[in-house]
Amino acid sequence: MPDYTQDTDARERFLRLHSALRERICLLDYPPGARLSEEVLAGEFGTSRTPLRRVLARLEDEGLVISRHGVGTLVTDVDIGEMARTYDLRRELAGLVGRLSPVPMTDAILTEARRFADRGRMLQTAPDAREFARMNMEYFHFGAALTTNEALRETSERLYYRTARIWLKSIPRMDLHAEVAIFLSELDQNLTAIENGDLMAAALIRQAHISMCFTRLAGG
Repeated sequence: MPDYTQDTDARERFLRLHSALRERICLLDYPPGARLSEEVLAGEFGTSRTPLRRVLARLEDEGLVISRHGVGTLVTDVDIGEMARTYDLRRELAGLVGRLSPVPMTDAILTEARRFADRGRMLQTAPDAREFARMNMEYFHFGAALTTNEALRETSERLYYRTARIWLKSIPRMDLHAEVAIFLSELDQNLTAIENGDLMAAALIRQAHISMCFTRLAGG
């Protein structure tokens, strides 16, 4: 019989490596233009180059890196045109989360929404750009998990990570304290919607904040 355990282990290793590299790109640990060395990464993660290349190929398909002959794998950048198109799609997909196969409301969802609101208040007392970015990633996944529509979740995730690093790059010209306050407002509104069992309202709140976020990033 086939050994499905090995396939599962390989898949889990792939996902962990992909998640780790994607997060580093989006937190600007690997800034645009950085070259990702297969040799260095393989040594760091204790893996051969074959699975690593599969991960890099996935990242390239997602638009986060590009492979250039004779140069290697480079982290890409995002221009304003791509950002506008991507945010347009993200805004529309966020609203669909509340309409397409929403998950049943549970105590676990409510507990998680409360946890995010509490973390937001803690962040407001000592704003930190990197922690804000990491928390935003976690909050995105929380929101995406409110639908069982796998195609919607996968598409939303791909688009989110195409633009996730733009915010950190924009911090020097933005008011971090104000951005944290806006984020906390979203978390509190989201919590109120979930406390009332209204996932459609939660999706519309997220949709509105994505729209406002793009307006601020684009300079008004």
